[in-house]
Order: sequence, then structure tokens, then C-alpha cells
Amino acid sequence: MAETIGSLTDKLSIIQLKILHMREQLRRADASQEHKTACGERLAVMAEQKKDLEEEMTRLFSDVAAGRATLKIYRQFKMYNDPRYRAK
Repeated sequence: MAETIGSLTDKLSIIQLKILHMREQLRRADASQEHKTACGERLAVMAEQKKDLEEEMTRLFSDVAAGRATLKIYRQFKMYNDPRYRAK
């Protein structure tokens, strides 16, 4: 499984912020109709992306709850600020 709950949450947060800012562009009084049309088209694509991510998150939760999938936990192996990894 390529996606994790964390990566899906991150992507959902980012797309939601993009949607928020694109909606602001649609409300701009100084924006041309051409700009607003382009923003509306982009907003539709973003809404589809958000829906797809939400569906993927729902499937992942369902699969984990039903035992069809398990979540892997990867430990971080940080090397910086650890004197054991410094050349002498």
C-alpha cells in the first residue's frame, strides 16, 4: 500500500487549503472574468481530487478495521546531531 493515513491526511490538508484560496480568487472584485473562469475550472479539478482522497482514506480505514490491511510503523533513523556518526 503506497499511501498511509498520515500521507493521506497531509494531502487532504493541502488540497483543502488550495480549495480555500481558489475560492478566494473567485470572489476577487478586481479579477477578470477569464481569471475567474480558469479558477472555477481548477476548483472543479481540486474538488475531484479531494473526493478521491477522501474515498481512499475511507477505504483504508475500512480495510484496517476489517483486518484486510495492516499499518506499518517505520522508525526514523536520524543521523544528524548524533556523535556516533561523525568522522573523527
